[in-house]
Amino acid sequence: MTRDDDVRAADKVPYRLLEEVPELGYGDRDAGNMLIQGDNLEALKALLPYYAGQVKCIYIDPPYNTGSAFEHYDDNLEHSQWLAMMWPRLELLREFLTEDGSIWVSIDDREAHYLKVIMDEVFGRQNFLANFIWQKSYGGGSKAKWFNGLHEHILCYAKNLEFLPELWLPPDPEAMKKYYKYKDEKFENRGPYRLQPLATTSMDDRPNLRYPIILPNGREVWPEKQWQWSRERVEAALASDDLVFNEKSGGKITVSYKQYFRGPQGEVRGRKPVTILSGPYTQQGSYESMELFGLDDKFSFPKPEGLIETIYECCTNPGDLVLDSFLGSGTTAAVAQKMGRRYIGIEMGDHAVSHCVPRMKKVIEGEQGGISKAQNWQGGGGFRFYRLGPPVFAEDGQIQPDIRFPVLAAHIWFAETGSPWSAPAEPSPFLGAHDGRGLALLYNGILGDKSVSGGNVLTRKTLAAIRAASDGFAGPMVVYGERTALSEATLKAEGITFRQTPYDVKARK
Repeated sequence: MTRDDDVRAADKVPYRLLEEVPELGYGDRDAGNMLIQGDNLEALKALLPYYAGQVKCIYIDPPYNTGSAFEHYDDNLEHSQWLAMMWPRLELLREFLTEDGSIWVSIDDREAHYLKVIMDEVFGRQNFLANFIWQKSYGGGSKAKWFNGLHEHILCYAKNLEFLPELWLPPDPEAMKKYYKYKDEKFENRGPYRLQPLATTSMDDRPNLRYPIILPNGREVWPEKQWQWSRERVEAALASDDLVFNEKSGGKITVSYKQYFRGPQGEVRGRKPVTILSGPYTQQGSYESMELFGLDDKFSFPKPEGLIETIYECCTNPGDLVLDSFLGSGTTAAVAQKMGRRYIGIEMGDHAVSHCVPRMKKVIEGEQGGISKAQNWQGGGGFRFYRLGPPVFAEDGQIQPDIRFPVLAAHIWFAETGSPWSAPAEPSPFLGAHDGRGLALLYNGILGDKSVSGGNVLTRKTLAAIRAASDGFAGPMVVYGERTALSEATLKAEGITFRQTPYDVKARK
């Protein structure tokens, strides 16, 4: 295969159905969580019409192409095959992200630099955030031939850096006790504060930041080089009593500002993520897996729950949707459940059933391993389990006869708009309006008439039914149907663009 073939691979994937397996689901089926067994490229294609632009965070831990043959998956692909495998998956994953979302990919040295080049192209170099270094081990390495490899990489990209909010981690309680020592009764809701120097010598020279601060007694205080803040911001801080002056021996006056533990509205500031993550270690993940599955069935080198917790903490909020298309033993789903995030997990192998399902059942029942105690996890929630069903379209392009109306409607809506479709409470041939254009589908007797010349054909009668179902929409409209009995002049006068099924039904490129 050529590079162009790799780039276009996602377009060639058949659009398949997802079929629920109710006996493998557990707990609250309406919690918004999904486990899917099947090839992740095909599963992503099936999910896209429903979840495009809806996922806040994607974390994946793909096979590292190390040449090892792990028990639960094949990690022995040739380099070019591995790159060809990753490219179309990354292309589809990008479409799932919200505009303020991010993707995090674990990888080791063998493919990290090649993966970076691919992700630069798929996500844009301007959206690269960081290459996190995760210290995966605390020592050992006596069997290593040359070096003791202690780290892996986590490549992080924004969907659109312009819309990405600031990333924060929860505050460190010990740091609060150690550094935030002062209290201000005027601002009790902001908690304690610490003093930070207002003067700086580390910034580039900026003449506008060199000016005198006038004390109440009229004395001028000049910085050694310059202040960190503008004159206007300093004047506001003086007015709100946020500056502290301290006279040293010799008469020199230093200026500090109050850095509160909480923001003006009482919000916790937390701490910034750092790009070197020291633990939790792989050994912890192995221990968690052994506790869940026993020594004989434990998973090979799973990520510890605490690592995923750190990622979700800094870029998601409770209720956000997260996705992992290389689910492995279910770590990301377990962490999402315990942290109150909704999740989609995709796993191809048998361990989707042998490991992911029983693990998530234990989580829902309140198991206390991993991050449970840190998150005060007591159980609850649930998930639905799905497998990939047949393709929607036959090889000759015909729609499979057993495809239901909502399935084709979701596919057509996504193909036309690039956004997921929300089905109305009552079945309707009018699918909705997008950017001033209506979209309708006549299929499978949606109007109650399955005759050859009946409800699937665009006639004046069926057009009137579509108009009636559109809640007064009067703009231009695209209508899909088996055929049209209306003339070109009538279609033009009515503002209708007709597309014939199945020939005009296309997968979105």
